Amino acid sequence: MLSLSNNNLTGPIPASIGNLSTLEELNLFSNYLTGGVPISISQTRLKTFEVGENQLMGGFPSALYNLSSLNAIILTQSLFSGSIRRDIGLLLPNLQFLWLGSNQFTGPIPDSLSNVTNIAEIDIPDNNFTGRVPASFGGLQNLSWLGLGYNFLGNDATDGLSFLADLANCSNLETLDLQYNQFEGELPVSVSNFSTQLKQLKMPGNGIHGRIPEVIANLFSLHRLAMGNNMLTGNIPMSIGRLSNLQSLNLGQNKLAGRIPSTIGNIIGLISLYLYDNSLEGSIPSSLGNCTSLQDLRLGDNKLTGTIPSHMIRPSSLIIHLNVSHNSLSGPLPPDVGNLKNLISLDVSHNQISGEIPTTLGNCLGFEELYMQVNHFRGPIPQFKELKGIRFLDLSDNILSGQIPEYLVNFSSSLQFLNLSFNNLEGEVPVPGIFGNTSAFKVDGNRELCGGIPELRLPSCPEKLFPRSMKRRPLKQVMVIIICASCAVVLLSLISLFWLRNTKKEHLPTCSFGHFHERISYDALFKATDGFCSSKLIGSGSFGNVYRGTLGPDRKIVAIKVLNLQQKGSFKGFLAECKALSSIRHRNLVKILTACSSIDSRRNEFKALVYEFMVNGNLDMWLHPKDAHMQFKPLSFLQRLNIAIDVASTLDYLRHQCQTPIIHCDLKPSNILLDDDFTAHISDFGLSRLIFDSNKDIFSSHLISSAFKGTMGYIAPEYGMGVRPSTSGDVYSFGILLLEMFTGRRPTDNIFKEDFNLQKFVKSVLSKQATGTLDQSIFRGEVGESMDEQGNWRDGGINQDECLISIFKIGLICSAESPKDRKDMNGVAQDLLSIRDNFLKTGIHEDRIRSPAPSTGTGARRRPDPSLVFKWDGGKTVNGQALRNLLEPGGSFHVNGRVARVYVKSFVLEEFTSSGL
Repeated sequence: MLSLSNNNLTGPIPASIGNLSTLEELNLFSNYLTGGVPISISQTRLKTFEVGENQLMGGFPSALYNLSSLNAIILTQSLFSGSIRRDIGLLLPNLQFLWLGSNQFTGPIPDSLSNVTNIAEIDIPDNNFTGRVPASFGGLQNLSWLGLGYNFLGNDATDGLSFLADLANCSNLETLDLQYNQFEGELPVSVSNFSTQLKQLKMPGNGIHGRIPEVIANLFSLHRLAMGNNMLTGNIPMSIGRLSNLQSLNLGQNKLAGRIPSTIGNIIGLISLYLYDNSLEGSIPSSLGNCTSLQDLRLGDNKLTGTIPSHMIRPSSLIIHLNVSHNSLSGPLPPDVGNLKNLISLDVSHNQISGEIPTTLGNCLGFEELYMQVNHFRGPIPQFKELKGIRFLDLSDNILSGQIPEYLVNFSSSLQFLNLSFNNLEGEVPVPGIFGNTSAFKVDGNRELCGGIPELRLPSCPEKLFPRSMKRRPLKQVMVIIICASCAVVLLSLISLFWLRNTKKEHLPTCSFGHFHERISYDALFKATDGFCSSKLIGSGSFGNVYRGTLGPDRKIVAIKVLNLQQKGSFKGFLAECKALSSIRHRNLVKILTACSSIDSRRNEFKALVYEFMVNGNLDMWLHPKDAHMQFKPLSFLQRLNIAIDVASTLDYLRHQCQTPIIHCDLKPSNILLDDDFTAHISDFGLSRLIFDSNKDIFSSHLISSAFKGTMGYIAPEYGMGVRPSTSGDVYSFGILLLEMFTGRRPTDNIFKEDFNLQKFVKSVLSKQATGTLDQSIFRGEVGESMDEQGNWRDGGINQDECLISIFKIGLICSAESPKDRKDMNGVAQDLLSIRDNFLKTGIHEDRIRSPAPSTGTGARRRPDPSLVFKWDGGKTVNGQALRNLLEPGGSFHVNGRVARVYVKSFVLEEFTSSGL
């Protein structure tokens, strides 16, 4: 035995180690060894080979295949790569432990491992294994641990999860880890037949659908059940309460509905419960108070109603994290919440909770995060002087009153973000501590605040009405002073009002709308939106709300963006958007119809922009639908490619073809609007910059802010270092947008942490099939009938992987960290057009039709009927069979009264019968 683990050894493993011919155990775990494994190892009698947590690389060590005596191979957390020999199970018949986790192995899991009858643990997570799980593993009677998480398994399996029925024969199985692979299919009832010794069943991050079977309760030994981030539907079974040994239950990020079963309260040893991001309704069961070991409770993003039960927050509670955000909870927050002495994070945001904030929260001395925004809390901010470790405090969008407490100044060493905006706070804003950093706190929307640092642009605080010297004056003299002062104030107010009204008439900011409508009145917009009714609200942006309205005698539907003038920079955004959209014309830019710069019914300044209405909303709604009741049909591959081309060509136009080049500065899916045939239109130019010197990128001084704003995840990295906005910043944002469109993952997805981001995610799979990282909904719906089960086109053999890889490479080039490494948008647009031409060259594909569903309602896509005759501009007629040989990218034609996108440059086809039109 030679054990040198947990040292600081460097360099390669010496070849001379093969001279230890009687060596049976070699343990070099957790060092800094490099290079490969010497072939001389095969000269020993090794039974245990443990070299994990080093920097060793190369393929699976070939020398190990010659050591039939081996019973343990541990290569975890290294740099090994390549595939495993298919006959490994025949060459190493005595193997009991195979640990290969956190490497870069590829290929399928060898079937021959089922011949190693004594194997107890197969742990190969966090690699790049693909294919199916061998059904023959069901014969491994000694198998206790099967860890397959974080791979790409299931990506080419046609039998879904059928292998689970075979694993039910592994009578000693204690851990089954399938998380974050590509398994799809309905959760089979056979999971209830697993070993009664099963303690861990982990399946999150797949495409599993269907209901959770009631018989899941047969797995009474389970300690951990994780099925989050799938597509499970139906109710949570009442039988779940019979899993009395359960410590962790994760069903979050599914499509579960119904009520939370009260039987969960029977699992008294439960430590963590994740039910967030479903469609659960009803009240929070008070029986959760019986779970006395509960430390982490996450019920956010559901449809829960009622109050937060005080029974759930007993003095003996161990809860550390409590999240019930984004529900419809009401009533007051129970004062008993102060009993949660171990509480670190509390999130009750986005509910309808009312009453005062309990002062007892000050007893939770371990608080680090407190989120209470968007509720109906009223009264003053409590005295939380003892919460000296708090890092994030958000009390915005409530009805809080009174002054900003001075003690918050003393939290500067811990407090990283403070949001008190949109309340009824008054008085002076402090200057020291966190209040000296505008990026760390927000107080917008509190009209009675004054003072603070100059960047806030708040009015100066008035001096006290009664100076100390006045207190000694006779009462009569004081009254005279007050009356005179009051008269002076009234007189000055009248003069100011008269001057202001005349000034506004003369100097209201205008936009040159060219042939657009004249500016519209506030009253007209008020009527068009039924008084800006909440039912007309269709979205919220960085500078205001957007309403759907109807204008004029023809009842034209429009989108009306009302600016929130309390938001810092909104007025500049109004000017920027007016200037940008009124001076440019492009079919893929949202059209601004008119604007309103007036005074509302309360005599407050009012500004709004009126746009053309887009019936299909924005791209974000289609890429990441949130509401289960909104049955969005997935955008097809070609629809996404068309949208990308629309956006790329528009950015090219803004940079190279405008008289005054424009930078958008906030490109993201929610700012890409889609019309009735899914043509993309770029919107929201509130942050745009005009380039007056295209060589030097010098911006209009009145549009430059000291702190650049944008959307996290899409902002070019150089902006964070104070670099001025440039066209290459828009290129970066487009690259991120392109990767998001074809992976289905936001750049701010939860899986992206520390230095792992969307670009690295895509790079890690470029060596494999591109569909491994694709939003699989692209291959459903519209194109489903044009592709075979392997995802290839039935009528031409074009492999979509080639097109996807090309698209991903464009996205990576555009989102390069250094601006000089990014490609110009003109070249990007041409490359995307070339990809589309290549994709379409095999013939007419059904998903060229932009409409989301056919008018017949059948959902079917049909190829051109050979019996139909088509006529083009030159008078020539062709039948449907010959049509594909004539078409070139560029335009559209009509089939059965419906527009079909086929990109015909030189002619337009219309449907005829053989006897005429």
